[in-house]
Amino acid sequence: MVLVISIVIVIGFIVIGISSPQILEVFSNSAFAWISDNFGWLYLVVVLGILIFGFAIALSPYGKIKLGKDTDQPEYSTFSWISMLFCAGMGIGLVYWSVAEPASHFLSPPRGLTPMTEEAANAAIQFTYLHWGLHPWGIYALVGLTLAYSIYRKNRPCLISSIFYPLLKDKQGKVVKNTIDIMALLLTAIGVATSLGLGTMQVAAGLSGYFGIPNTLTFQILIIVIITVLFLIDAISGLDKGIKIISNFNIIVAIILIIFLIVVGPANTIIKTLFTGIGFYIGDFVKTSFNLRPFGDDSWVKSWTVFYWAWWITWAPFVGTFIARISKGRTIREFILGVLIIPTLFSFVWFAAFGGTLLDFELNQNISVAAEVVSDINFGLFNFYSHLPGSGFVSILTMILIITFFVTSADSATFVISMFSRKGDLNPDNKIKVIWGVFLGLIAVVLLMSGGLSAVQGISIVVSFPFLFVMVTSAFAFLKDLRSEKNSRQN
Repeated sequence: MVLVISIVIVIGFIVIGISSPQILEVFSNSAFAWISDNFGWLYLVVVLGILIFGFAIALSPYGKIKLGKDTDQPEYSTFSWISMLFCAGMGIGLVYWSVAEPASHFLSPPRGLTPMTEEAANAAIQFTYLHWGLHPWGIYALVGLTLAYSIYRKNRPCLISSIFYPLLKDKQGKVVKNTIDIMALLLTAIGVATSLGLGTMQVAAGLSGYFGIPNTLTFQILIIVIITVLFLIDAISGLDKGIKIISNFNIIVAIILIIFLIVVGPANTIIKTLFTGIGFYIGDFVKTSFNLRPFGDDSWVKSWTVFYWAWWITWAPFVGTFIARISKGRTIREFILGVLIIPTLFSFVWFAAFGGTLLDFELNQNISVAAEVVSDINFGLFNFYSHLPGSGFVSILTMILIITFFVTSADSATFVISMFSRKGDLNPDNKIKVIWGVFLGLIAVVLLMSGGLSAVQGISIVVSFPFLFVMVTSAFAFLKDLRSEKNSRQN
């Protein structure tokens, strides 16, 4: 029932996206505007609360509990574990926004700061760190932790609804459980398909700009077809071969890009940007987490921070489930601290390298780059590279990274959706993987053809609102599970 209803709803979105993308976009924008106007504060409060909850559980006596039997050991090395969870959760976004977000904040800073000044540059790094730091990983950690505990400690199916067994044990709870699983499947399918389409536009822009290939719709569809074939091959290969190997490759290439910028770019500025950004991030952590502005213009907060929190929540069922799947044998403390801290620090280094170099161009070298980046975000990163030596080589390397990041995100999503479709089977068959992989590619193609990508992305953001309450409730269900285990041990 979950599978059939989800497919029907997804097809409905596709039909509307093709036939009336403008109507869908107007509806989604209006709905999200209403939600952010009236409940933007709720996103900020709940996401910070989720982060505090995660650290509290990690530092409590519950942190010693294993996600599995007491004798279970981790299935994957720490490097592979971090690589896989990072590539599933953040990979392609880091590349897409590497210079685009710092440039956007530098030109249109928050708090009424004067654009294109030192203060605007510091704020650009600080708020980029906010949006890509602990908060999103706290969202992923909550879903991943509660689900991993349910799967490996309580032997329940790999479904989001499994988290709620302590609260929904009777037959009446079946409708609620099915609703939760349908919501999780929809968010995963629509969110990943939309990102696949948006990322294709960036790859097409890069290839077109450097190799003179006409950036036509046919060319973009060809890219989607190639990426779909690649992530299907990867997904069929399984976790241990395809996904793990490519995830490790992605992290190595990302590190190479960081080293490249340090070597050919302003190394001193990059290092200063890293530590100054961390200082502002920690020093204003609570203030920026509650950046609500009740007596001023809060449009910047709603269009950036609230939007980001909603977008991360739309990805929470997919990323959280994937992280849960690869985390058997780790303790709760190891899981939370690993998911929260290591990817956050990597993101800080990444944005210090890219954002710091861009801001150095603007303020120290009088090279106007930010406006170029913001005017065409799809090609913005490659415009940025054009001001560096070896731009051709690093641009090709970046396009390869974008594609492989897409492969890991898409095949991870295919794996997760297939588990949802097979009643939580941890090792779904290849047939269902192929079906969903092809389906995701087709969704991206038809939405790209209709111009409905941003509209459906807006719809998925709107759907994040009810899932906000699902996440809060999951924390209470998890606590009930932990207390029940504690009482049974004492008895």
